[in-house]
Amino acid sequence: MAPSLHRNLTRPGRRQTTRPTHLTDGDLMPAPTPFQPAPGTITMFTTNWCGYCVRLKGQLDREGVPYTEVNLESSPEHVDFVEKVNGGNRTVPTVVFPDGTSATNPSLAEVKARLSA
Repeated sequence: MAPSLHRNLTRPGRRQTTRPTHLTDGDLMPAPTPFQPAPGTITMFTTNWCGYCVRLKGQLDREGVPYTEVNLESSPEHVDFVEKVNGGNRTVPTVVFPDGTSATNPSLAEVKARLSA
């Protein structure tokens, strides 16, 4: 891993609001993303050093919630996507839901609620 990538990734300090990954004028629903998961699953962007990521993955595993992990340290080509959905910040964990929306550092309860909606 390039040392500069590690330095540039932002550690989450607080929860950020949930927002669509992409909206254009007149859109009612978010545009599909290349990381849009199948119904009932999520895509989660992580890093090795992120304690919030480790915690959420453990909670998802215990609850049997399926997810696809994209580790930004081993797949740095996806950093631009994380920045896009976080207003320019490289904050993890970033979760993408089947409806195309995303959340930064969501709770397990929020993930489960959004998957059951």
